[in-house]
Amino acid sequence: MRYAVLVTGPAGAGKSTFCASLITHAQTIGRQVHLVNLDPAADKFEYEPTIDIKDLINLEDVMEELEFGPNGGLIYCFEYLLNNLDWLEDELGSYEDDYLIIDCPGQIELYTHIPLLPRLAQYLQVSLNFRSSAVYLIDSQFMQDKSKFFAGVMSAMSCMLALGISMVCLMSKMDLVKDKKGRTQREIGRYLDPDPSLLLDDPASSSNSKFNDLNRAVVGLIEDQNIVSFLPLDVTSEDSVNTVLSHIDNMMQYGEDEEPKVPKDMDDGDFGDD
Repeated sequence: MRYAVLVTGPAGAGKSTFCASLITHAQTIGRQVHLVNLDPAADKFEYEPTIDIKDLINLEDVMEELEFGPNGGLIYCFEYLLNNLDWLEDELGSYEDDYLIIDCPGQIELYTHIPLLPRLAQYLQVSLNFRSSAVYLIDSQFMQDKSKFFAGVMSAMSCMLALGISMVCLMSKMDLVKDKKGRTQREIGRYLDPDPSLLLDDPASSSNSKFNDLNRAVVGLIEDQNIVSFLPLDVTSEDSVNTVLSHIDNMMQYGEDEEPKVPKDMDDGDFGDD
């Protein structure tokens, strides 16, 4: 069985850092994992990607030759990938019983306005027989601005519904919101399990009637759906990364269909008849 994790979220949320931390942790527990880079703008990696979209198409070349801006160029690159899925199938063909961590671009229009990532997720799961899941990261600093935080919640909800695969949401950079003793504030729980009433507590809401009406509509939507909650992610903590990996494993039922492996010493005949 093959496994793939799509790492999504807005630019600056810490996706690439999370990928590197996940790979480091997986290697310490003896798991074979591979990094797949699908962000044509990415150029710095702690671990060299096993598969890199830049081997298929280069964002700088697209921007120069077609005179596109960064966002238009990125969308063109992803459309080009989806029109050349035979390349991706060939690149993925040799990976059996492996765990792929797929670092995705940060432009949310790839799964909201233009359903490119949902098409990729469907292709991996249906055509290539991957057990697929996704993570969605938002920056813990969003909690400093309630409107920005709930915009992130709405974005996570949009991604979850669009991708159509199991997804866990992560609040990244939690090490930045701890005090000197490593403790987090009690109110953070209202953000990890989003409390829509936080939005109504925003002072700007009471001073602007239209803004207040909009906030109430958002609150109603979040309460009706009730599908987004966040795991805290601190990449400096191995326990935190392990907790996230365990949730991902559970979503994909990792290893449940694997055949028991014979220990090497038994396979070599060390326990044969005397």
